[in-house]
Amino acid sequence: MTQIHDVLIIGGGPAGLSTAYICHKQGLSYLVLESGKNVFQGIANTYPQGKLVYPSKPKDAPEPFLVEELRPPDKPVTVESYLQYVQHFVQHENLNVQTEVDFEDIRDDRDGLTVVTSRGNFRGRKVVLAFGSNIPRELSVYGDAKMVAKNVDDPSKFVGEKALVIGGGNTAADVVIAILKAKREENDSQPVYWAHISEKFDVNKETAQRLGEEILLGGNIRLLPGATPRIGEVDDEGVDRLVIRINEFKQADGIDLYHAMSFPMKNVIACIGSQGPVPIFDKLGVQTIACTSGVCKIAKEGDRLVLLTAEFESTRKGVYVIGGAISPSFMKIAEGSIQEEKHPNLIYTAINDASHVVEAVKKSLGR
Repeated sequence: MTQIHDVLIIGGGPAGLSTAYICHKQGLSYLVLESGKNVFQGIANTYPQGKLVYPSKPKDAPEPFLVEELRPPDKPVTVESYLQYVQHFVQHENLNVQTEVDFEDIRDDRDGLTVVTSRGNFRGRKVVLAFGSNIPRELSVYGDAKMVAKNVDDPSKFVGEKALVIGGGNTAADVVIAILKAKREENDSQPVYWAHISEKFDVNKETAQRLGEEILLGGNIRLLPGATPRIGEVDDEGVDRLVIRINEFKQADGIDLYHAMSFPMKNVIACIGSQGPVPIFDKLGVQTIACTSGVCKIAKEGDRLVLLTAEFESTRKGVYVIGGAISPSFMKIAEGSIQEEKHPNLIYTAINDASHVVEAVKKSLGR
């Protein structure tokens, strides 16, 4: 029979890992499901190389760090050093973490909840959503072909292939540079195609300089400004492909002409920014409330904020939400009223959310 964990934790960042560690110490069975190759992958992806990590704490916060083991040191360290420490911590404590697992859905079952993932289904009495706020955007394309990669873990796998990178910012440029370098080191002359829906690519001076250096060293790059991903399709050989339109010619008779290119999905990387978790909340049936003037002072008018109890439980029974997923504010149900609650997107906040949510889960489970 499939094991039922007390707590299934979606996301291996500060909130998720702190939840796991507290469960570990307090005798609750748990499992962390992380989409990245390692824990804290969100921080690794979003912090620039060499950026310092601080033990930042809101001035009006009455509590200390409630999981001292994951608190950044007083003397700021680089993000690389902090991540290395966290990796060792996970190994030392033997925390129950599965990486490279894509979360898909939550289903109700007789004994609790079932989490559906790319690696199969997992059962738990409670689920903690701790996946942060920077969820990669999906390409808006028609068709049934499987979605493309969102980042590059191993640039060498594109050696000998025509790679397509989509997106016009620094993240896309970094991916292009990494693949160009891998190809150059293997004397691979196959080009890297770089497409952007706008006519202008927007990268900072430092990134542009590194890209220029790579091109001068022999990097083969083909720019596709004004290109639009259109269709996901499966070809006659069963290969998932992306069709991207690179030119369009409007005709007076209504029959338009266009040029397009077709790439195997496995050779496509989409770096088109991130979005908040509202679409995921909608899919899961977790209620959100749209901000109106006079009600919200932190979020903007029209922003949709997740509705939570004081214990971070959502309107989906047994599903809790903590950390960056509810920043910079959420709607709190307290004493019969609903009000906006400030929630800074800090490591401190994520860690302390975890402490409070585990206490709530223990109480709910009668432990």
